[in-house]
Amino acid sequence: MDVDRAEEVENGTEGDAVTAESGVRTYAVAPGVRVNVRSGPGTNYGITRVLPEGTRVPIFCQTPGTTVSGPYGTTMIWDNIDNGEFVSDAYVHTGSDGYVASRCA
Repeated sequence: MDVDRAEEVENGTEGDAVTAESGVRTYAVAPGVRVNVRSGPGTNYGITRVLPEGTRVPIFCQTPGTTVSGPYGTTMIWDNIDNGEFVSDAYVHTGSDGYVASRCA
C-alpha cells in the first residue's frame, strides 16, 4: 500500500479539470481514495490533513519531490494546493504525465 493512499473505498467518480467561479482551475483527486496532504513535496514531510474522496484541488505550482506511485502513474511531481500544502500528482487527474503549472519558487 502506498504511503500517500490514506484509504481505499469502492466508489468514486473521475473528472476533468474545470474552472471554478473564482477563475482558479481545479483538478479531481483519484476516485475512491482519501489523499494525504503534506507540509512539503515528499512522503518524509508531515501530514497536515487528509482530503476526502471526491475532492477537487487547485494547483498553484508544482515541484519535484519523493517519487510516488498512484492511480495516475508513478511520478516525482508534487502539486502545491495551498500555502505549505502538497499532494503527489500521482493522485490528481491532470490529464498529463508532466507539469501542468509553473514550478514552485
